Amino acid sequence: MLLGVLRITAGTELVVAVLLTLRFAVGLGNPWGHSIWLGFFHSISAFNNAGFALFSDNLMGFVGDPWICLPIAAAIIIGGLGFPVLFELRRHYRRPLHWTMNTKLVLGGTVTLLAGGTSFICALEWTNPKTLGVLSTADKLLAGFFQSVMTRTAGFNSLDFGQMDPASWLGMDILMFIGGGPAGTAGGLKITTFAVLFFILLTEIQGGAAVNVFGKRLSRSVHRQAITIVLLAVALVIGSTMALMLMTDIGLDRLLFETISAFATVGLSTGITATLPPAGQLLLVFLMFIGRLGPVTLASALALRARPVMYEFPKERPLIG
Repeated sequence: MLLGVLRITAGTELVVAVLLTLRFAVGLGNPWGHSIWLGFFHSISAFNNAGFALFSDNLMGFVGDPWICLPIAAAIIIGGLGFPVLFELRRHYRRPLHWTMNTKLVLGGTVTLLAGGTSFICALEWTNPKTLGVLSTADKLLAGFFQSVMTRTAGFNSLDFGQMDPASWLGMDILMFIGGGPAGTAGGLKITTFAVLFFILLTEIQGGAAVNVFGKRLSRSVHRQAITIVLLAVALVIGSTMALMLMTDIGLDRLLFETISAFATVGLSTGITATLPPAGQLLLVFLMFIGRLGPVTLASALALRARPVMYEFPKERPLIG
């Protein structure tokens, strides 16, 4: 398994690094040595969803360059799918009926979030003269797609987030909070967590007794784990945002964006990070650490604590709603 992880990681990063190197050297006229450095650095940063760039404006200078944006986006998406999904696709890529529920949820959720995020960002920023408004139609679509990918916890930016509409920040808050697939390089609470909650909601609305997904029944323990993780994460984000509000005079929309970006280990910012007091910056550091290790650790702990109970209490229903 470890060798498989290394092969996928090295192979993806090598292919993307070669594409970026050729673009920097042949297309943009940089020296070959510098181009190789740029190509490999940004390839590794992209696949591992780090979001670090070697340019002072991140990737804003390449907002309309598909030869830079698309390889980086591809590396981010592949890393964000998670290694279990990549292993399964390598074995059964021609047989979708053999895919597990996890793979189907991650792939379906990824396509849905990327398409929805692109449409949302383009719709709200299409005429904004400080973001998409000055670009051509093709460049607008490319930039909208690129930023939708970045909210999956990658952290690169080809647009100035500080100039976006607050409604765009709120939509990206949701995308960042969800994140990518489990057991991969992406952060967030993971697509599968929210997919489980969606099917629980759908089943309850339809009046069903059991939650069924792709012809399989979900274990009730999975219901409880997903609800527990999301509620604890929401409480942590809200509490941290309130703490930052007490430390600064910055508005709620920017602070919420900053908090969720830190918790989901995205790295995007509206430009306020440097203005936060030391206590606020340390709080963001804490959120990054908890956001990276917390969800998987909590999920593992909840699964390991499951134990059979030899009795049941009588049922009673409180009033809901």
